[in-house]
Amino acid sequence: MEKTAGILVIGNEVLSGKVTDLNSPYLCRELRGLGVNVRQLNVLRDDEQTIADQVRAWRGHNDYMFICGGVGPTPDDVTIAGVARGLDRPVIRHEVLSDLIRKHYLPPHTEAMLKMSEVPEGAELLHSEGLRFPVITIAQIYIFPGVPEILQKKFRAIRERFRDHPYFLKKVFVNAPEVEFSHCLSELLQAYPRLALGSYPISRSQDYQVVVTLESKDPAYVDQALAE
Repeated sequence: MEKTAGILVIGNEVLSGKVTDLNSPYLCRELRGLGVNVRQLNVLRDDEQTIADQVRAWRGHNDYMFICGGVGPTPDDVTIAGVARGLDRPVIRHEVLSDLIRKHYLPPHTEAMLKMSEVPEGAELLHSEGLRFPVITIAQIYIFPGVPEILQKKFRAIRERFRDHPYFLKKVFVNAPEVEFSHCLSELLQAYPRLALGSYPISRSQDYQVVVTLESKDPAYVDQALAE
């Protein structure tokens, strides 16, 4: 069975258009390359109950859940509280994170600083060389900050734990509109129902009009479908 994932992006700034989400495209590409099928993606506002409801709704539907954003020191950073509520767990201050914050920031150590040491009770910290602060995980939920550079650094540090059997991809470049060969794709799917088949019109090329993609974790299956 393939490994699956869901991604939650947290932030009013994304929903209002003030910030462009770079994190979910990055995670989708990375996870696909590792052999993980991202099946769900949602963007939520900075609201504790909304996050809790989504965590409850998605929990158990995938092998992994990745949450991006809302873990800083400001009042709108409510991701930790939302995840904790969704798991029916209290929020605690993790001693290891508190110590790291005290070592990293000069005193006085304010409540805003120490807020960043809060985790759902029972959370695990994933340490890795080169990470100033560890990745927080609980119940196969991985919580990342929303800053793309920091998220990417943290994900790279733990990416190998998600590696699964890879997907094999073939592309066919077709110089015809989709409407002229869509029946062929339907016939192909009938013959190869386990094939992940995609068809994508391209407007910027003079050499082809559509890219058709064929994907499977079985390389022979893809080759047979490609030949047909």
